[in-house]
Amino acid sequence: MNQGVRALGVAESTGGGRRATVAGSVVRADRTFDDLVLDSWTVGGTDATDTVIDCWEHLDREDVRYLLVAGIAPAWFNVLDLRAIHDATERPVLSVSFEASEGLEPALRDAFGDDPEALEVRLATYDRQPPRERVEVNGETCFVRAVGCEAAEAREVIDAFTPEGGRPEPVRVARLCARGGDDFRHRLPDGD
Repeated sequence: MNQGVRALGVAESTGGGRRATVAGSVVRADRTFDDLVLDSWTVGGTDATDTVIDCWEHLDREDVRYLLVAGIAPAWFNVLDLRAIHDATERPVLSVSFEASEGLEPALRDAFGDDPEALEVRLATYDRQPPRERVEVNGETCFVRAVGCEAAEAREVIDAFTPEGGRPEPVRVARLCARGGDDFRHRLPDGD
């Protein structure tokens, strides 16, 4: 992959409170950090998909070829709809996670069993997502859901944007930025 190819990584930091800080970082395959957007989504809400799309639109970067998001259910099960993000951005969308899992359905039922409507919304969104594929990179394992590209291209993207370790650089940088933003936000006098 060309070293100038850019990806937008989106990750969060939930340092307590009702909202999680979200960062979107544009990183080139050669590890050059190229742009940043900050936003937030609701802990336990259903606005994560719209927030990712808002980050994409705010950046207005037609040169970004891929979108990588950290996980599928950030901020206490604010489930991402990768297909909706792909439709809005017209870019391949990859959800990257780092732990083996049998799936979220049991955890969703446990968390939202007392609220059938909230449970149904999350299960419907979760069930629309593609299955996770195991990807080995630099001797480490990550799990990828991909919309808008085949499994081979998804593996190539993960490999190209992960020069060392097991976390793709756009997601790693976004997480660092989100943590810094979250720390700053909570130090404000009216911080959430």
